[in-house]
Amino acid sequence: MVVGATPGIENEGGEGELENAKKFGKGPWGALQLLLHLGIGWPAYLLWGATGGPKYGTSNHFVPVKPFNTNLWPASWPTKVWRSDIGIVLMSSVLACVGKLIGGRRLTMLYFAPYVFTNAWLVLYTWLQHTDVDVPHLTNDEFSYMRGAFLTIDRPYGPIFDWFHHQIGSTHVAHHIDCTIPHYHAREATDAIAAAFPKAYLYDPTPIHIALYRSRLNAPRLAAPRAAICRFPEAPSARVGLLPWLLPCPREGAPLAA
Repeated sequence: MVVGATPGIENEGGEGELENAKKFGKGPWGALQLLLHLGIGWPAYLLWGATGGPKYGTSNHFVPVKPFNTNLWPASWPTKVWRSDIGIVLMSSVLACVGKLIGGRRLTMLYFAPYVFTNAWLVLYTWLQHTDVDVPHLTNDEFSYMRGAFLTIDRPYGPIFDWFHHQIGSTHVAHHIDCTIPHYHAREATDAIAAAFPKAYLYDPTPIHIALYRSRLNAPRLAAPRAAICRFPEAPSARVGLLPWLLPCPREGAPLAA
């Protein structure tokens, strides 16, 4: 949520967040929000588009028709959602049968507890890849594909999690610059990006648990004034020597500089 948010573009309500933090205490309110985000944040996003931004309104990832906002589902996507729903119904039926055989408590421990943990980990990763206390929100006028990509943050998740997740958290900037980079080239690409754009590349060495708590305690964001927006230098010459897969993939010829 953003303090002084632009209606229709940013999530409003930052003022209320600050008021609640003042009323209940910054620490307790931040801890509660952390628990809610990690615990039910992902289901809330899937079911009614929580924190998804005003553009998509109240959306639902299982019902791609009214009364939910349909902006999320262009062209043939609604058909794909209905097909996915069939799979969900079948899986739910299987779980119901398994629950009858082994009992609801055991099913909860074997299936739903890992499911909730996986959701929490997904939210944590996404949160820390795209959020920090000094990373600005960009208006439509200020946003560009490359500027948004460079406002992603790489962090030290350690060798174990990097091995499990193919360095998705510690090489995430490269993923946003070019989503076609395979994971086995992500470290090489990240090193090239950091060397070519040392002032633009963002890496935060703060331990993950501290960064997460700090980000949550300072969650209400101030809408960044134009003077505070990060601006990157002209960079065509700096691109010389970069690996060929560092070209922006979603938008052909997207500029590297403002």
